[in-house]
Amino acid sequence: MPTRQKFDHELVDLRLKILDLGRIVNEQIGLAVTSMVNQDLELANAIVVKDLEINDLQADIEEQCILLIATQQPIARDLRKLVAGFKVSMYLERMGDLSVDIAKITIRIGREELIKPLIDLPRMSTLVQEMITVGLKAYVDEDCGAAAEMALMDDKIDKIYAGVFGELKAIMMEAPHKVTQANYLLFASRFLERLGDYCTNIAEEIIFICNGKRMDLNE
Repeated sequence: MPTRQKFDHELVDLRLKILDLGRIVNEQIGLAVTSMVNQDLELANAIVVKDLEINDLQADIEEQCILLIATQQPIARDLRKLVAGFKVSMYLERMGDLSVDIAKITIRIGREELIKPLIDLPRMSTLVQEMITVGLKAYVDEDCGAAAEMALMDDKIDKIYAGVFGELKAIMMEAPHKVTQANYLLFASRFLERLGDYCTNIAEEIIFICNGKRMDLNE
């Protein structure tokens, strides 16, 4: 197989692995919030265990990127694809860690009666999952415009987080006995807000592939 054809084949394989990683992480995020809403401890524990698969897949992607850079010595756009692919996988792995953190909060709350209906957390989760879906498609298509639009979706997540923060702060001031769980829910909302930030980081890598420029979409 000619060198260029082999390299292109490796790039396709790398892209497929990143898409698979994104799919698993996206699912983990949704399930983590579902476990909290339903206080499903069995599901929460399954999410913690599943994270090992995410770690292994990200390590495989990282190794492949390093090997291709070392052996193929790519330049220009090809090099950007490998650097961006590595960083996208790294962000996705960290997002998987945050889904585990949310699941662990579910476990800590246990069967204790919830201090408020969990409406905003699923809204945040839905937006994060939509961002991942848009981001993965933009990554495959190398769609700079779609990537930039992800920042607008992140703004919606930030606004919901601000509202949740205010509501939980008020609960803690009015009912000190609810402080512990309120703090848990505050951490969960913060993790979801951080997930949105990681999605915009992925968008930045897509833009980097397209034009070689670094942008900060979290400003």
